[in-house]
Amino acid sequence: MTDKTIPDIIYTKVDEAPELASASFLPIIQSFAAAAGVSVGTRDISLAGRIIAAFPDFLREDQRINDDLAELGELVKTPEANVIKLPNISASGPQLLAAIRELQGQGYGLPNYPDSPATDAEKDIRARYDAIKGSAVNPVLREGNSDRRAAGAVKRFAQANPHSMGAWTADSKTEVSSMPGADFFANEKSATLGAATTAKIVLVGADGTETVLKAGVSYPAGTVVDATFLSAKALGAFLDSEIARTKDKGTLFSLHMKATMMKVSDPIIFGHAVRAWLKPVFEKFGPELAALGVNPNSGMGDLLARVKDNAAIMAAIAEVTAARPPMYMVDSDKGITNLHVPSDVIIDASMPALIRAGGRGWGPDGKEHDTNCVIPDNCYAPVYDETIKFFKANGALNPATAGTVQNLGLMAQKAEEYGSHPTTFEIPHDGTVRMVLEDGTVLHEHKVEAGDIWRSASVRRAPIEDWVTLAIDRQKATGYRSIFWLDANRAHDAELIKLVTPILEAKGVADKFEIMAPREATRASLETITKGENTIAITGNVLRDYLTDLFPILELATSAKMLSIVKLMNGGGMFETGAGGSAPKHVQQLMEQNHLRWDSLGEFCALGESFKFLADARGNTKARLLGEAVEAATQGYLDNDNSPQRKPGQPDNRDSHYWFARYWAEALAAQTEDAELSAHFTPVATALAEREAQIIAELRADRGKAVDLGGYYHGDPVKTAAIMRPSATLNAIIG
Repeated sequence: MTDKTIPDIIYTKVDEAPELASASFLPIIQSFAAAAGVSVGTRDISLAGRIIAAFPDFLREDQRINDDLAELGELVKTPEANVIKLPNISASGPQLLAAIRELQGQGYGLPNYPDSPATDAEKDIRARYDAIKGSAVNPVLREGNSDRRAAGAVKRFAQANPHSMGAWTADSKTEVSSMPGADFFANEKSATLGAATTAKIVLVGADGTETVLKAGVSYPAGTVVDATFLSAKALGAFLDSEIARTKDKGTLFSLHMKATMMKVSDPIIFGHAVRAWLKPVFEKFGPELAALGVNPNSGMGDLLARVKDNAAIMAAIAEVTAARPPMYMVDSDKGITNLHVPSDVIIDASMPALIRAGGRGWGPDGKEHDTNCVIPDNCYAPVYDETIKFFKANGALNPATAGTVQNLGLMAQKAEEYGSHPTTFEIPHDGTVRMVLEDGTVLHEHKVEAGDIWRSASVRRAPIEDWVTLAIDRQKATGYRSIFWLDANRAHDAELIKLVTPILEAKGVADKFEIMAPREATRASLETITKGENTIAITGNVLRDYLTDLFPILELATSAKMLSIVKLMNGGGMFETGAGGSAPKHVQQLMEQNHLRWDSLGEFCALGESFKFLADARGNTKARLLGEAVEAATQGYLDNDNSPQRKPGQPDNRDSHYWFARYWAEALAAQTEDAELSAHFTPVATALAEREAQIIAELRADRGKAVDLGGYYHGDPVKTAAIMRPSATLNAIIG
């Protein structure tokens, strides 16, 4: 920890649209909170901030910043923690490189990312950068398990104002395709450790030569430790088959991965798909492509940029593309395909969006088509497969009558960090991977081939017990149907069931819970909410991530409106504000048209919970009143339809903050419990109402024009404030 004073509430500085919205909304929060003696400060966990903090030895003194992520990592282990966490970039390789280039262009003396580090210094630089990639923030901060659900006001509004849903038909050709075997699901092994130990992961070659892949991995007693691998050879054959089958069926080809959070495994799988798509090109021009620095893991966009001046390769790519099935497009107008950038198509956002649209994706012709959704590994693909089958048989979900799926997710202390964990490896040569405990016991082993992806993940006993307790408490509070999404036929889940069942029995509540494999749990949950009833999905970490996009997008049209509470295991609280999904497109629109359609509803929900938590933790009555007024303001915001609209000329994020501030001030002025707060906010509420027309005019004065933020990943705070706080009248009233 640093010696900086810890604010009552910490509001994280992040990236893209959520951070732009903060430039408008945070000053309002700080002003209102100060009236109640509550301090609201910030800590920088943005991609650019983390890069700068990692390289102080390369920077001038005035450029260096504190490692706020490390500081927060310690704070969340204390009862004093009260953190509002906005969605941050989980950087893919291309995003990391783009951020480095931008910072270098701004005068930061950062080193280049070493693709092939040779010296110790280059290896150190590479290690520092790699630690920033992927889901680097969440495992540090999530010292508790996840409670995600639609806030009551949000759910009621969605039912009263149902969003559009694409029509599903029984003859839809849309499907999910997964490997027939030899994937992570099929090869998984799992064991629960009886005693604390350390382990090393070694690769033993055919000649007996031992290469240490990772040493000194530490596990406390009771840890569930998994190991598995995906066959590169089988993956290649599967992708070749699916490309051909997609063309035969006349559908779009699409790949759905998570190359951001699964920062080691999924970019490799993505690269296999790029190589399979352009297989004849790689076979004919392999040496030339290598000489140009082509790395399939970086996507076709990077590949095309490197070969654009080679007419023979470009002609070969055009020939292959013409012979392939049409591809699912990220932006058909700009020719950006599914395989262009690893971070463009993220499964937990892309699959729900496609399902909401009736199984239709955008093709290169700018029209919607049925789609082959390729999800190679079978661990969680059945969730999407069963969802599609359910809607084919029953038609689209009706948001006006649908119940809700809440989620309790096992994620504390880096639980189940599949594919992003530092124990994930691309195997360099044939052999046997062994996980060897300190006493010499071989816990897990697999025979592997060069190019296979081997990974291990773990979850500790304390988070499991906390997760089950959270589930018991939530079920008791709601009475909802409660399902543990665990597959007895999967090695990892079978170990969890051995731990979960005795806890439920000891608490006398085993009859209140069901245990189902993800496919069966998906169908049961869809059947439940279709009847207008509610259910609680009690899941592991990855399913937590996937389901808290899938069901909210179907129920509410977006996952950004979810209430997300992390009850930290040592007594603190962290309040997350939803997903970042379409944030890059929002930034692009702001830069081109000065219109930000990001909806801060998730921030509103988190803010109210944060104030209420502060009130309970410290006996702060004023904080409780602030929180109750936030809830009233949120209800007013929804009831009066003050959400941002999509097009320039319509209300945007800045308009929505004015309305929220007005409703918040009115609620605080109207309450009768604290005369001091009422007296403070009465003139604020009056001024906001009386000067409505002037404020709205000032907010919209420069809409439709391009704006300069001074950077995408590391914008200029002065320029950003001028863009996001354009109303001098509003700023003066807020103070």
